[in-house]
Amino acid sequence: MTSAALEGPVSLDILAEATDRFLDTARKLSNDDVHEPSLLPGWTRGHVLAHTARNADSLLNLLLWAHTGVEIPQYASMFLRDFDIEAGAPRPATEQLIDNEAATKRWFALANSFAEDTWHAEVRTRQGRPIPASEVRWMRLQEVEIHHVDLNAGYTPADWPAPFVTRVLHQATVDMNRITAAATEPVPGFELDATDTDFHGIVGADAPTRSVAGPAASIAAWLIGRSDGSDLTGELPELPAWK
Repeated sequence: MTSAALEGPVSLDILAEATDRFLDTARKLSNDDVHEPSLLPGWTRGHVLAHTARNADSLLNLLLWAHTGVEIPQYASMFLRDFDIEAGAPRPATEQLIDNEAATKRWFALANSFAEDTWHAEVRTRQGRPIPASEVRWMRLQEVEIHHVDLNAGYTPADWPAPFVTRVLHQATVDMNRITAAATEPVPGFELDATDTDFHGIVGADAPTRSVAGPAASIAAWLIGRSDGSDLTGELPELPAWK
């Protein structure tokens, strides 16, 4: 995949397919399943489901901003974001599913109405980073694919589509370079080598002193904190949190 492809807008069709897979998994969860632990420390599957629905609404705010030209923050506040997740987590499986389906429909209804020039409108993420509205599609795809894994319901990084793996691995490597550069404790430089693609990356400003190798999806999952790296080879450094 070329650099331009890595940076280009995500297809709405690709995003719809990923969302359908996520919702299909949610449909299989029972009330008991929803209260079981997810892969995220301290979060049940209900927390993940509540967050994914509210994330769709938060990104809808950014689309509304692009559509109207009126500034609408992604979240009104981080307190309300966290409150909504905690309040929504205990709901039964049917309510979780209905909420996610409705949030998805709202998001796609507006996204599918956009003229091409609307996608070029500038908005800001919750961290204050200015982005074109088209990048919201990539933000949402990450939420859907990564939190699908977090549900701990049979969908793993090995199930991620190859184009998503390529893009998220590239971004995670860039992000980890930025994060480690700002870390209090230095992280020795290391190489990343995918055994199933031609990906090669380096993390750290210093010359690499070790190499980490394995399938591209496994490397990506490790970099973003969704794997302990037990399926990788090489001496694994301790990484700071991705996000």
